[in-house]
Amino acid sequence: MAPVSVRLPDGSTKEFEKGTTARQFAESIGPRLAKAAVAASFDGTQVDLDTPLPDGAEVRVITADSDAGRDVLRHSTAHVLAQAVLRLWPGAHFAIGPVIEDGFYYDFELPGGAHFSDEDLETIEATMREIMAEDQPFIRHEHTIAEGLSLFADQPFKQEIINAVEAGQDEVDATGGTGAGAQVSTYWNSNAFTDLCRGPHVPSTSRLGHFSLMRVAGAYWRGDEHRQQLQRIYGTAWESDKALAEHLHRLVEAERRDHRKLGAELDLFSFPEEIGSGLPVFHPKGGTVRRLMEDYSRTRHEAAGYEFVYTPHITKSELFETSGHLDWFADGMFPPMDVDGTHQYYLKPMNCPFHILIFKSRQRSYRELPLRLFEFGAVYRYEKSGVVHGLTRVRGMTQDDAHIFCTREEMGAELHATLTFVLSLLRDFGLEDFFLELSTRPEMKAVGTLEEWDEATEALRNAALGMGLDLVLDEGGGAFYGPKISVQAKDAIGRTHQMSTIQLDFQMPQRFDMEYIGADNGRHRPIMIHRALFGSVERFFAILLEHYAGALPTWLSPEQVRVLGVRGDHEDYAHKVADRLRAVGARVGVEPADEPLGARIRRAKLLKLPYILVVGDDDVHAGTVGVNRRGSNDPDRGRELTDFTAELELEIAQRRLPEAP
Repeated sequence: MAPVSVRLPDGSTKEFEKGTTARQFAESIGPRLAKAAVAASFDGTQVDLDTPLPDGAEVRVITADSDAGRDVLRHSTAHVLAQAVLRLWPGAHFAIGPVIEDGFYYDFELPGGAHFSDEDLETIEATMREIMAEDQPFIRHEHTIAEGLSLFADQPFKQEIINAVEAGQDEVDATGGTGAGAQVSTYWNSNAFTDLCRGPHVPSTSRLGHFSLMRVAGAYWRGDEHRQQLQRIYGTAWESDKALAEHLHRLVEAERRDHRKLGAELDLFSFPEEIGSGLPVFHPKGGTVRRLMEDYSRTRHEAAGYEFVYTPHITKSELFETSGHLDWFADGMFPPMDVDGTHQYYLKPMNCPFHILIFKSRQRSYRELPLRLFEFGAVYRYEKSGVVHGLTRVRGMTQDDAHIFCTREEMGAELHATLTFVLSLLRDFGLEDFFLELSTRPEMKAVGTLEEWDEATEALRNAALGMGLDLVLDEGGGAFYGPKISVQAKDAIGRTHQMSTIQLDFQMPQRFDMEYIGADNGRHRPIMIHRALFGSVERFFAILLEHYAGALPTWLSPEQVRVLGVRGDHEDYAHKVADRLRAVGARVGVEPADEPLGARIRRAKLLKLPYILVVGDDDVHAGTVGVNRRGSNDPDRGRELTDFTAELELEIAQRRLPEAP
């Protein structure tokens, strides 16, 4: 029997007897790898560990502690959840159980229209652990459409999926072919349970166990509000008890840091129902933080050679017809407004066409390039109500939008300078842990030639590699007019947020017939770079608020110091202290002594103020203050006011950053 030869990730090759499985491949490398293995991949396609090695393939072992491995654990745990529910509620219908970020869910229709309660989760978890202890294997089978329909004759949601496969739809459980050649795959765990699934799965239920069921929710079948409402159980699964505990701790931290909760507690912003979903208003304290963010950004942009522009909130439809937004982005736009029966006007979802018109307002010379236009521009996007979320997903937002017009020769240097500037400014706000994501041409939703896309993608790749950061590929994730680099940042509890985006665009200059006069006196087409640094001011505000758990750096805090007199007769001195601090630019509040001092200190701490100053008899006579620094349990009593004032002024001027709590 001829051996099979496979390639290892390091490029080397190794021969095995024909019929050797992926599990045996892992065992040949070492017992530690074999123990950690949950699946494998052949030339990038994920397979079960009992799959024979194909000749000539690149083989990788998927371990439980990798992202792909965790997905296998979660998908397998979702199957066990479905089996447990059917064991506890005979006659239940089960629908789909996909992997989601950090977890999984499964949708069910219970007999008689029953609903899960939160108390049911404990019972379901116990039954899942029984199934895991039974060491049931995951055995894959392939079926024709007719076989699949017969196997799931009493499961209407599974039958709908199988019929969709036969019709040629891209269902997760299809294994290839359409019409008469279509197949579906199943995984058999026991005579009592089989489920539709493309896989892969762990070899046996005993490989699972580090999981927790999180909550119950309602969900419409296929996400269609006109279809059945199902019962959804969410869960999470990890490679170890330690990893599970760390995740559950992050969830507790995330709840503590939720910007919606902090926004209300700190009186920063709100979402009045009278205005509408996804349309926040910023209160005076929140407005102060926004102003400080924007002012510092303006200062940095001005120093970097950007020029400030302003554009209106609405435009005639023709502008977005020319740009292509009405062809490719109409679903994300608010409906048009008819004006005088002659024109349709749209709220703008993007600023870029407006900046193009500023460029085109007169003839441009190569001597003016690169031309960097910048705006805090209000844009409006119609987000479905189900995805609107606090400040991170809104319908009306302010983008710190820049568009750079340059020559082809300047393109590489300008991309490098732009990315360097973006990372520098994000670091000034206290974000430090970055990686970059390169999003390429979307297959079904793109304009321009393949050659233009290749050139633009390679230019962005070169700029990204020059930053010394990890670069990951997002295949098909670019905008319709060009590829993009996204700066991904981790916050204080390890969550990843997409921050700034830089897009390279050869298409808009063509669509708008943009030109400049070159050194040869000829007409040339500029290159356009789209760049949003904060992304949106609202979303960046939310990320910072959660990163710092509401305890913003002193320079960004709406109230930096609160002065408290021990008694009412200390208030005159408290106001003198406040005036002294305001003279150096500090934002200071004085609270009258109409409550006990302890209650006033506790209230000020709940507002996460950087400094609380307490003044009493000794301070009045000596010109001192008692300093309570945020996060410290040791007050600095009898501090010279002059010294504290100088220290505070320096801290604000240097925009010092605290460690994120």
